[in-house]
Amino acid sequence: MKFKSRQELELARLAYRESLASQKKQILICAGTGCVAGGSLDIYERLKELMEQRNVPCSLILEKEPHETVGLKRSGCHGFCEMGPLLRIEPMGWLYIHVKVEDCEEILEKSIIGDEVVERLVYRDAEGKAYEKQEDIPFYKQQTRLALEHCGHINAESIKEYIAVGGYMALTKALFDMQPEEIVDEISKSCLRGRGGGGFPTGRKWAQVLAQPEPVKYVVCNGDEGDPGAFMDRSMMEGDPHRVIEGMMVAAVATKAHEGYIYVRAEYPLAVSRLSEAIRQAENYGILGENILGSGFDFHLHISQGAGAFVCGEGSALTASIEGNRGMPRVKPPRTVEKGLFDKPTVLNNVETYCNVPTILVKGADWYRSIGPENNHGTKAFALTGNVNNTGLIEVPMGTTLREVIFDIGGGVKGGEFKAVQIGGPSGGCLCFTDKENHLDMHMDFDSLNKVGAMIGSGGLVVMNDKSCMVEVARFFMNFTQNESCGKCIPCREGTKRMLEILNKIVEGKGTMEDLELLEELADTISQTALCGLGKTAPNPVLSTLKYFRDEYIAHVVDKKCPAGQCKALLSYQINPELCRGCSKCARQCPVEAISGEIKKPYVIDPNKCIKCGACMDGCKFGAVKLG
Repeated sequence: MKFKSRQELELARLAYRESLASQKKQILICAGTGCVAGGSLDIYERLKELMEQRNVPCSLILEKEPHETVGLKRSGCHGFCEMGPLLRIEPMGWLYIHVKVEDCEEILEKSIIGDEVVERLVYRDAEGKAYEKQEDIPFYKQQTRLALEHCGHINAESIKEYIAVGGYMALTKALFDMQPEEIVDEISKSCLRGRGGGGFPTGRKWAQVLAQPEPVKYVVCNGDEGDPGAFMDRSMMEGDPHRVIEGMMVAAVATKAHEGYIYVRAEYPLAVSRLSEAIRQAENYGILGENILGSGFDFHLHISQGAGAFVCGEGSALTASIEGNRGMPRVKPPRTVEKGLFDKPTVLNNVETYCNVPTILVKGADWYRSIGPENNHGTKAFALTGNVNNTGLIEVPMGTTLREVIFDIGGGVKGGEFKAVQIGGPSGGCLCFTDKENHLDMHMDFDSLNKVGAMIGSGGLVVMNDKSCMVEVARFFMNFTQNESCGKCIPCREGTKRMLEILNKIVEGKGTMEDLELLEELADTISQTALCGLGKTAPNPVLSTLKYFRDEYIAHVVDKKCPAGQCKALLSYQINPELCRGCSKCARQCPVEAISGEIKKPYVIDPNKCIKCGACMDGCKFGAVKLG
């Protein structure tokens, strides 16, 4: 079917809505990468098999003609990754967690054929309180999902369902009701800022491309999400690919561009597959390609797979990679809006930014501005990971405090007390809770974070408890950045290497106070002289940890101790003779025979032989082995 006009699309929308409403129940099985790894597709196949055996009318795809049936669907990420595989049942809104294939028969009998909730599969909090409905679970209740609105609620592989829930309404409005300048003005008025890094105003970027006299222009989507622990863009591409496409198409109409590229790293095969299918569907339905919906506007969309280089998240390196060249940044100006892909004016935004566009156009800039603080409007998706009880994908209004995210949504810190959170990945910095600084009540928005030397970045949030060594955290991120440096400019290529060498010295117990001074000097030089944004922000984890946890650095270089007990070279194991029972278990478990003694007498550890593996401490039932 190819829609040749706006009217045909709207008539089809009404039919799809009626067909969707005729599904008396919908079973939405999370088919995001995390749940797929946990076996969710096996659950899907087993439920399909059981429904066929029991003659339960089952629809795997949305039919145009309505008839009473049960919809069985592979949805996008539900977000509560800690609890996967996840299964949601509509219209009741029940959410089942940790679902297994062997649960399928009970789910079919009680919840699909019958109307009874399977109590043992619902979420329970630490006090044992059960939550049958997804929206009542504290993890979800505190969120405001705009970019993630459809993830987990519709079939991720169906253009019909996307149309049924209002998909491509923003496109038709852009094509038939607005001029390009009006679209740009609406996006500018909304104060939407880029969700992939520093928060550059989206409307200003679009206006700059629209103003270019060059007739050939491009729209590019940055799906190269390389931050450790980040998976926001991946989940949106997997769970709502048509929304990404629609946001790009609105940008194309607004800037008079007729060709676009989605740049996705090859490590995201499911995202590539879903986007490819969505593009094929949109072309078949007349929503992509020539003379879209009879408007006379043409737009063609392609997928370009990246090789996984972190630097290709930078705009000029990304466009170079699409062109078939090595992904390396170039000197600016000219900017991407003037000479981007193939030296043509280019709109370049990330996945989440484009996912906000359809909602803004449909509901209006004033509505969007009602969310979040001044100049930081809308919502932000975060990947909440690390030492937190509820890990997963969340979306909250800009300005939400760190305390609300970690304790209300995340369920609190796991394995200890809150110490810090790394925000924004390798380009970001640490927020902390210390005697000197308390960032727990800080509002998470672009401007507030900039004031304390951090940034939202793409949205990774790695929570750390009091057992985390902040020097090792800085070393980890510097090691990542140094490995990912493209090597084009000397400050980044050589400077990050030198910083990493110093950090390695410190965690190995060989650092000096002069090394701390040199670290800061190098960090300042790299920040001011590196070629691209990634190089300029590479020192941020080091600078923020030096600022807020300097005492830990001093302990490493002066006392030769790691206060958190994480740096192996600075650990020493000792046996308390008053607690040792002389059972010899520690000696028997030591892999290098570093422990000696006599039965029923205190044992001792030879520090010259000890490899600091911790086997003796783990095996001692009496707590006699301690870190010295």
